[in-house]
Amino acid sequence: MVKQILFGFASVALAVASAATSYNVTFYDSVVINGTKLKPGEYKVEYNDNTATIKQGKSVIQAPVKVENTSQKNASNVLRMDGSDVQEIRLGGTHTKLVFEKTGVATN
Repeated sequence: MVKQILFGFASVALAVASAATSYNVTFYDSVVINGTKLKPGEYKVEYNDNTATIKQGKSVIQAPVKVENTSQKNASNVLRMDGSDVQEIRLGGTHTKLVFEKTGVATN
């Protein structure tokens, strides 16, 4: 009985620890995130604590972010840009925005 309870708690703890929030974001032009140039296309954006992970197929980059709340719910995904550098992503259907720190140099 005790083993079953401990296994149940361990399973729940593992599920919570590995749960990252994930959203699909489409870049219509090339963009730069954390010094890495990304081609146009659909990407999966996950964030956990202060790190965003951007994935497309086998391509994966990680970038430091500051997760902030917006006063109003974002109707759709919105990018705030500085040239081709992504400064923030407002996630549609949430009050969340991911603010990217400007680091690195763009690569091809």
